[in-house]
Amino acid sequence: MTREAAIRECTGVLPDISEAVSDIELVRHSQSGSREAFSELIRRHQHLVYNVAYRFMRDATLAEDMAQESFVKAYRLLKGFRGDCSFTTWLYRVTATTCLTEINKRKRRKEVELTPESGGNLCSTGHKPAERDLKEQIRRCVTRLSDRYATIVTLYYLKGTSYDEIAQVMDVPLGTLKTWMFRARKQLRFIIEKELLNNG
Repeated sequence: MTREAAIRECTGVLPDISEAVSDIELVRHSQSGSREAFSELIRRHQHLVYNVAYRFMRDATLAEDMAQESFVKAYRLLKGFRGDCSFTTWLYRVTATTCLTEINKRKRRKEVELTPESGGNLCSTGHKPAERDLKEQIRRCVTRLSDRYATIVTLYYLKGTSYDEIAQVMDVPLGTLKTWMFRARKQLRFIIEKELLNNG
């Protein structure tokens, strides 16, 4: 048994971690209980995780909170990482899922709103209610979509997330996402128009 293996077996940590150690090796050490190895993964990827979180949350404080939560979640889920994709891709998805969960919680608490500018492209009607009323109506309409459609509409129109990123987050082909978005827009347009007519 090598010195490094002996130390790892006894203490669960590596004596020294250099940049030459790959992410996959660090993951394996982390799965064996090395907190130092996981700390190195955090150090290497903290900027990526924060940037992904900020992309979704559009708020520095929330992004920091989501980044921390993402690493906590990644640590809990790490034993299930099999290496089918790169650790970076896996961590991206963990972070995105963490942010989506928070966005959906806020949506259920009615904290997610689409601005009139964002929602304006989704329907075209002759009605011009007050800006505040329109914002409220659009917000209510989005919450009436299915979770899947509400998520992609929120990410694309409110968060400015690209199709490619949304497809990666939701783990679906780009063509499937575009089909979902087409259906989501159609449903949302119908809901908005019905809402505006009812409040005519």
